[in-house]
Amino acid sequence: HTLTGHSGKVLAAKFLGSAFLVTGSHDRTLKIWDLKNRSCTETKFAGSSCNDLVTTDSFSFISGHVDKKIRFWDVRTADCTANDIPLQGKITSLDLSKDGKFLLSCVRDDTINLLDLRQNRIVRTFRNDNFKVGCDWSRVAFSPSSSRIAAGSADGSVYIWNINGPLETVLKDPNGSGAAVTAVSWHPFSSTLASVDRAKKCTIWSNA
Repeated sequence: HTLTGHSGKVLAAKFLGSAFLVTGSHDRTLKIWDLKNRSCTETKFAGSSCNDLVTTDSFSFISGHVDKKIRFWDVRTADCTANDIPLQGKITSLDLSKDGKFLLSCVRDDTINLLDLRQNRIVRTFRNDNFKVGCDWSRVAFSPSSSRIAAGSADGSVYIWNINGPLETVLKDPNGSGAAVTAVSWHPFSSTLASVDRAKKCTIWSNA
């Protein structure tokens, strides 16, 4: 089935409970879809292109935008809540910790910010002189235990930080093309990591 309604690129889609889907687009809207009826039930006007979103429960989701803001939404209300969080650059991606308490945001100013959702504030910023975000949709990811984070860099490397702050390791394929790594994903039950780059290559890292 095809859900049709956005007028721009769709950059993110996540399940909202089991019966609904939420999508974010560069048409500056977020749409809620009823999967049973295969139709859009609601359109939320964000006012800025959405690069990524995460769902926190069956009613709530969080979106990251080109206008440097993280927005909080509830499907039971018309508009986003008043506690938007402004950052210092375009937000390229979001990831939620397994316990739902922390949010990662990758930002175009070459930083990754850790937000405590219980306080709605940034509690840690990850950066490195050699780490550069390679594109406007670069994806960052928590490890399965949420004790580490991984992000791809413009130089073809994958940077892994401990959630408490220090940089643990930098993964780089000596035979790689050096193309920007655009997305990373951890295996759900191990320390194996997958990364993809702009040269159309997928790399699997064991014991990352």
